[in-house]
Amino acid sequence: MTQPPAPPTPEELRARLEALRGARGFLLPHHGAMAAFAPDLHDAYSTMYAALTLTQRHLDPIEKETVWLAILVAVREAIGTHHLDLFRRHGGTTAQANTIFQLAGYAGAASVFAFVGTHWAAEFAGLDPAAGYLDGVHRLCAGALDPALAHLALLAVHAALGQDWGVAAHLVAAYAAGVSEDRLAEALSLIIWPTGVNRFVEACTVWHGLMRQGRVTPSPRYRAWADMPGQGAFQAEPR
Repeated sequence: MTQPPAPPTPEELRARLEALRGARGFLLPHHGAMAAFAPDLHDAYSTMYAALTLTQRHLDPIEKETVWLAILVAVREAIGTHHLDLFRRHGGTTAQANTIFQLAGYAGAASVFAFVGTHWAAEFAGLDPAAGYLDGVHRLCAGALDPALAHLALLAVHAALGQDWGVAAHLVAAYAAGVSEDRLAEALSLIIWPTGVNRFVEACTVWHGLMRQGRVTPSPRYRAWADMPGQGAFQAEPR
């Protein structure tokens, strides 16, 4: 078993936290607790934070902050105000924010469409609940937000809320619209910070299932993930 490093001295802890404040412009309380009892964990946490949220990958800055804004309002995460600042600094407007809030609120009630599809499909022949839901998304965008960006933001919202039906609806629609898989994956990954990794696992399970079922056609790189056998929760051997 790996031996943990010695706890920092009070002076070392203060220096670490002041350096973090200087780098980010603010300090949250959990950094102090983590750095005090497990400085190696704090280092790993900071490395992951930088890789997940600060590294420029496939989403441009305003796209990324649009997704962040949608996630934060969907999960009622009031503390992430630095993302509001970043949204504005990268060109986001109040009107666009209002559209994002409308979309997130609409997505939060999308279980209505899942319910209709599960229980009343026979009562409304020809009705496509997913198409009805997506029609509402396009109406809310109404030129204020690019539909591809709406798919990225709402994919993350549904994943953050644990709404598998919505995750599937937006993945299928995003593939049909030609949204790149790397952008989809990056948008989904942002939910790890405010909701925990399990929601990300659940969303990726839905995505994996869609690929395996042939409902979306992955690129060769993502096909390698889809074809990997034995994915899922640990199964103990029968005793």
